[in-house]
Amino acid sequence: MAKETTGTALSTPSRKKWLFDNVMSLGTALLLVLIVRSSFVEAFKIPSGSMIPTLFVGDHIFVNKFAYGFKLPFTDWFMDDPIVLIPREGPSRGDIIVFKFPKDESIYYIKRVIGLPGDTIELKSKQLYVNGVAIQNKPLSDEDQSKIIGTLTDTSYDKKNLSLHREVLGTRDPLVMLDKSNFFTENFGPQQVAADHYFVMGDNRDFSNDSRFWGFVPRRNIKGRAMVIWLSIWINFSPDWAFQFHPERIGTVLN
Repeated sequence: MAKETTGTALSTPSRKKWLFDNVMSLGTALLLVLIVRSSFVEAFKIPSGSMIPTLFVGDHIFVNKFAYGFKLPFTDWFMDDPIVLIPREGPSRGDIIVFKFPKDESIYYIKRVIGLPGDTIELKSKQLYVNGVAIQNKPLSDEDQSKIIGTLTDTSYDKKNLSLHREVLGTRDPLVMLDKSNFFTENFGPQQVAADHYFVMGDNRDFSNDSRFWGFVPRRNIKGRAMVIWLSIWINFSPDWAFQFHPERIGTVLN
């Protein structure tokens, strides 16, 4: 009578194959995720209020890293000048961009493009001028202003001095917030933007650390264009603990 085989001898190589196949599948999936994150789409969190009323503290956004060219995966993580395989046009006026802060490239900033290479930028009594032409600036209705300003929870703002305006920047018409009592940022320039550089400002014009104070953004520092808010949640772990969740902001396409 033939001796029954238990299958134990076959199980060891089978387990090795199963382990190898699963490790390879997991490794491939992880590599694809990293490639997408490196060259196509990456998530960022908004840490400050410099882009209010467009972006609030705690907004989580997706950034289109393919918007200004396709870079060889991972080269923007390890190289000062990433290798661009498919070049595309640079940012347009009005784009919201994420970039490495020129004064400390370990930090990422998010601002709106105001001036393109060669442009002359000037502020006079808070009115923005590009190449000597005043940018159209229309105040919101009192009702809309009250509705948006009423959502601000930061007690450092004096709400009665805030005003919201709709600017026309290229094909975009973002909202900007001005503080009528802040005269420090009332005037600037004129200043010409250097070649291959961009002039950026926050939509929260009087509470933004931007090109007016530290200069231009080199093209090579730009990571991509902000696309959409995918989550809006803020938790303060300080002694004055606070939690805020804004589901109505989820899915907001950024203008």
